[in-house]
Amino acid sequence: MRVRARGIGVRLGGADVLCDVDIDAPAGQVTGLLGPNGSGKSTLLRSLYRAVPTHRGSVRIGDRDVSAMPARERARAIAVMLQDAPTDVDLTVLEVVLLGRIPHRSAFGDDTREDLRIAADALRRTGVQDLAGRLMATLSGGQRQRVMLARALAQQSPVLLLDEPSNHLDIRHQLELMQLVREQRSTVVAALHDLNLALTSCDHVVVLERGRVAGQGPAREVLTPELIGRVFEVDARLLGEQDPTFAFRPLSPLRSALP
Repeated sequence: MRVRARGIGVRLGGADVLCDVDIDAPAGQVTGLLGPNGSGKSTLLRSLYRAVPTHRGSVRIGDRDVSAMPARERARAIAVMLQDAPTDVDLTVLEVVLLGRIPHRSAFGDDTREDLRIAADALRRTGVQDLAGRLMATLSGGQRQRVMLARALAQQSPVLLLDEPSNHLDIRHQLELMQLVREQRSTVVAALHDLNLALTSCDHVVVLERGRVAGQGPAREVLTPELIGRVFEVDARLLGEQDPTFAFRPLSPLRSALP
């Protein structure tokens, strides 16, 4: 399903965080939301499933307005993986992944054999099947990230929203996670920090700058050294042609200094 947002405006604490944002996430492709800290990536992602209220604009999943969808129907259409997995829940890994099946069950229904099969498959695909009986509180940050991805996959929604999915993961697991996401053939919108990961893993990107869209389109067309240099305030250089990667340098020692 295609995801379209038109004229999105979000105001938090009296300040405009997003201003007239339009995005198109093509069906069956991975769209990366990029931008410096504070540019509005996570806010935009959360506005797509109404976790953050908008004061203007609309979001459509396929031909449906998200604001008009009942909560259960919205949960069946959109699966969400948040940036930080909870650590204070007294649940096992399997129980957390099974939470992704709730939108598909009746109000007081128990886990079915099909639910258990789907959850086990999600655990296997994310490489955490051996952790099924462990409590979430005992896991490392990287393990929790993969469990939360398994929960999102178990939801079997056509749209998958990921907020910093590579957070806490080492390089190998970052690459494996994004490859797994691509294999789902879902419409994926992922807020990312790593520009090189976006360049190699995303079909489409939206670059935000101070709450506005600075660039949007195919990843290898939009992510130019000029755009990145301006938006992120760095000296960006593209290395290689077949498998391009960016190298970065601060513009000056003064501007790169930490407070």
